[in-house]
Amino acid sequence: MQDNRHHPFRDSHQDREAATHIPDTPQTRAPSYALAFADEDFMCRPELRPVRLQLELLKPEMLMNEAGINSTIVLFGGARIPAPANKDSARTQTLADLSKYYDEARRFSQMMTERSLKSGGTEDVIVTGGGPGVMEAGNRGALDAGGQSIGLNIVLPHEQAPNEYVTPDLCFNFHYFAIRKMHFLMRASAVCVFPGGFGTLDEMFEALTLIQTGRMAQVPFLLFGQSFWEKIINWNALSDAGTISAEDLKLFRFVETAEEAVEALDNWDGKGEKRGLIPGR
Repeated sequence: MQDNRHHPFRDSHQDREAATHIPDTPQTRAPSYALAFADEDFMCRPELRPVRLQLELLKPEMLMNEAGINSTIVLFGGARIPAPANKDSARTQTLADLSKYYDEARRFSQMMTERSLKSGGTEDVIVTGGGPGVMEAGNRGALDAGGQSIGLNIVLPHEQAPNEYVTPDLCFNFHYFAIRKMHFLMRASAVCVFPGGFGTLDEMFEALTLIQTGRMAQVPFLLFGQSFWEKIINWNALSDAGTISAEDLKLFRFVETAEEAVEALDNWDGKGEKRGLIPGR
């Protein structure tokens, strides 16, 4: 956001530009002479990690505030799940079968975005990890509805570009997984998890743990694909062993279709009381 306040000092943009036109001397070529905030090598030093963490928290927060994003619906899910039209290219038959959830994620995002647009398009905005698979489907559904959506990408060796359906001005890139996870949940009014791998499991259990321990409000939490989730996680065994309580199994609900998900959100006990991470904790 441009600072329109009148003050007598030169701003940082002016000095950064002026510093590119200084005489070329041994002194001006020395790394020590570079403006600290414009010195990439300096900003990447280990001692500056706290500053980089702060910047990754601030930049998306400020830009989402400026865009008026009040609340989000979080979509987690596998990057390897193909669109049904491409399921023949899936590396396993299971992935090909899971392609139906690409369509469910797309339809669910479209339905929720259409609702959001009726109230200005700043509530329940779809947010994904910005990559392929289920993430792409989520952003694509929002675009189908004519709305905006958020992509929270992270620099990975094998996945660099965000999917083409993310709203460009709401497309962010992260270095720190921890800060990215905070942005997923800070505005969350609901969390929807589709079948996926390590990343999806990590995000799901992180969010469930925050809710279980009271560090996050009990927002609606939906797992798409009951047979998938019950095959890879023995939820009842955790409860029977006493490592979680029976009440913890009520923190989430299984759904299969976009319509079931919308109905579950509409009928969730306590929906709308509070959202996201608990302030000040």
